[in-house]
Amino acid sequence: MSPFSQPWLTLPAPARLPRFVLLAWLLFAPALCVPAGALVGQPAPDFALRSWEGGNVRLSEHSGEVVLINFWATWCGPCRQEMPLLDEIYSKYRRAGLVLFSVNIDEPNNLDAAREMATTLRVSYPVLFDARKDVSRAYQASTMPLTVLIDREGVVRYVSEGYKLGYETRYTEKLRELLNE
Repeated sequence: MSPFSQPWLTLPAPARLPRFVLLAWLLFAPALCVPAGALVGQPAPDFALRSWEGGNVRLSEHSGEVVLINFWATWCGPCRQEMPLLDEIYSKYRRAGLVLFSVNIDEPNNLDAAREMATTLRVSYPVLFDARKDVSRAYQASTMPLTVLIDREGVVRYVSEGYKLGYETRYTEKLRELLNE
């Protein structure tokens, strides 16, 4: 009798391994693939990151303000398209209480390219570097760009994954709601 004709529990150990791996993947993969939108309604993960200017920026120091965080990378075409539009939003709502952090997730050896891209696009908001990817993991940033809006109490209220022309209208609508609360 072939070992493959017996129930899987009686198969030799090497033959059971693939089924065990498959079973483990089916059980645990959904927990590992949580979309960033699952953060909505949750407290925003705090972080401290180095800024382009050289100092550190801590999210918790902006309690009481509306914060927009945009995760991006130099290899991301939609990021390049979105960044100038975010700069327009920042310029318009900065005085009303908007704080905008641009979080670059490039590798440490590519930070010069990130600075160059931000300079070329003339962004006026703070650029932060997440070279170790700790913050992007905390925010479940698996799609670039990722835009997160946080209310004055530090709760994530809106998450947008990716970018297409017109998304900035959504950001503005949500932002106005939060600034008026």
